[in-house]
Amino acid sequence: MKKLLSLLLMLAAAGFSVQVLAAEGSVTITSPASGAKLDSMVQNKISYEVVPGPRGDHVHLYVDGKETAVIRQLKGSYTMDTLAPGKREICIKVVNKGHTPIGVQQCVNVTVD
Repeated sequence: MKKLLSLLLMLAAAGFSVQVLAAEGSVTITSPASGAKLDSMVQNKISYEVVPGPRGDHVHLYVDGKETAVIRQLKGSYTMDTLAPGKREICIKVVNKGHTPIGVQQCVNVTVD
């Protein structure tokens, strides 16, 4: 995903339109970073930015493959419930109006202590 973002930035700097790529949708999780260590005793935040694309409507938050939240904001942060200790995968997936994932997503792997 970082390579894609770098490519988009280079294209934008060169004057190319990134609307073609954004038309399919994108998800960028700005924090926590993949590999981050989170505290199991606090509610951690996930910060993100989403371009839903023509087939997307809103996003769902998943922790270890289980849906934990429906999020209507396309940019911002969301405070997650406390997470159990261990390795966790946190994903934001773009879904359609029927709440079905459309394949546009980003996940980060974190360790909760």
